[in-house]
Amino acid sequence: MKLRVVPIAMAMLGLSSCAAAAAAEALRVCADPDYLPYSNRAGAGFENKIAEAVAKALGETIEYTWASYRGRGGFPQFLSSTLDANRCDVVMNIPYGSREELTTRPYYVSSYVFVFDKSKKYDITSMDSPVLKRVKVGFERETPAEDALKMRGLLQSGTPFDVATDSGESPASMLTALKDGRIDVLMTWQPAIGAFLRDYPGFEVVMVPNERALGPPEQYAFPMSMGVRANDDSLKKRLDDVIEKHQGELTSILTENGVLLFDSRQKDRQP
Repeated sequence: MKLRVVPIAMAMLGLSSCAAAAAAEALRVCADPDYLPYSNRAGAGFENKIAEAVAKALGETIEYTWASYRGRGGFPQFLSSTLDANRCDVVMNIPYGSREELTTRPYYVSSYVFVFDKSKKYDITSMDSPVLKRVKVGFERETPAEDALKMRGLLQSGTPFDVATDSGESPASMLTALKDGRIDVLMTWQPAIGAFLRDYPGFEVVMVPNERALGPPEQYAFPMSMGVRANDDSLKKRLDDVIEKHQGELTSILTENGVLLFDSRQKDRQP
C-alpha cells in the first residue's frame, strides 16, 4: 500500500503545482539588462521597482525579456524586437502619446534640467539665459537639448555625449565630466542622472522651462507612461487601473530613486 500511496501523493502534488503555476500569471516586461538608473538584471533600476509594484498589484509575477535600449536602431529598434515581436507585453517607461506604441495614462512627469556647480552661481533660468553663451554646455546627442542649442547657435561650443547610443557609457559619466571641469553646465533628462546626483551635493539642478522668450514654444517637460502593443487595450486598461489606484506608491518609488517630478505649482513650467 505504501508503494502505491507515494506516487499517488506525488501526482496530486504535481497537479496542485500546475494549478498554482497557471494561477500565477506573469507580467512580461521588456527591459534593458544594463542601463542604470533605468533597469538591470539585478532589479536595481527604478523601472524594475515600478514593474515589481505593478506586478504585485496585478497579483502576477514578473518575466523579463532583456534587450539593449542602446543597440543599433536605439529605442525604436528595442521596441520592434521585443514588444512588437510579442516577446513581452509592456515597457515601463515611454513618453505619453508615443506614436510607436499604445500608452497608459501618465504616472509621472519629469523634465530636462541644467546642472552646474553651486559655487559658480550661474544665473540660469531658461535656454535663453545669457550665461549659456559664455560657458561650455554638455548635452546628449539626438535629444531636445541638442535641438535647443542648435537653434541658438550654441552647438559648436558644446560638448556632446553618446550615452543613449553607447551601451558601455553610464549617464553618470556626464556628471563626472562636470565635476572634472570638462564642461561648465550639463543639460540632460533628469531621470537619467537622478540616482547619481546624490553623490554630488555641490551641484545645482534647475528644471528647463517649456516657454521661450522668442519664437515658438519648446517642450522640455514630458509626461511618461507604460507602453503596450497597439492593439492590447485589455492590458492598457488593467495598467491604467493600477496607476490610478497605486499612484502614491509609484510616486514614492520614483522619488526614492532620485527622479525629480514636475511640480504642478510651477504654472509657467507646465507642458
